Amino acid sequence: MSLFQTIVSDITAAMKAKDTERLSALRMVKANLMNRQIEKGGELTDDEVMKALQSLVKQRRDSVDQYQQAGRAELAEKELAEIAVIETYLPRAATPEEIAAAVEAAIAETGAESMKEMGAVMKAANARLAGTTADGRAVSEAVKARLG
Repeated sequence: MSLFQTIVSDITAAMKAKDTERLSALRMVKANLMNRQIEKGGELTDDEVMKALQSLVKQRRDSVDQYQQAGRAELAEKELAEIAVIETYLPRAATPEEIAAAVEAAIAETGAESMKEMGAVMKAANARLAGTTADGRAVSEAVKARLG
């Protein structure tokens, strides 16, 4: 069963369980995936679905930051709940220690010594973190801290 089909079947399960928060989040995910499917003109692969889910999580995190700065805690909580639902379909998140280790290995591999080589280090670090969900901002900050 593809990831998209799993999400669709989980919508049915959430309806039967009367889990309105989960149902709302899954419907939003399905709508986003359907729009991407229409844009592509065909079925989405599991990799494309994963990228879409990661994009949705990133959008929600940005919204949480904005809501917290505006003092809208109830809206931030709603976004955090949606993130929790979406992340159940993503691989586990990389720990800060794993990110640091990947950055160190990438620096050793590329021989980078300055911020000018940050792009190469980021590419190598992200390749080492494949199979996990690594927050690009956290990887970027780790690289900056190490090279800066």
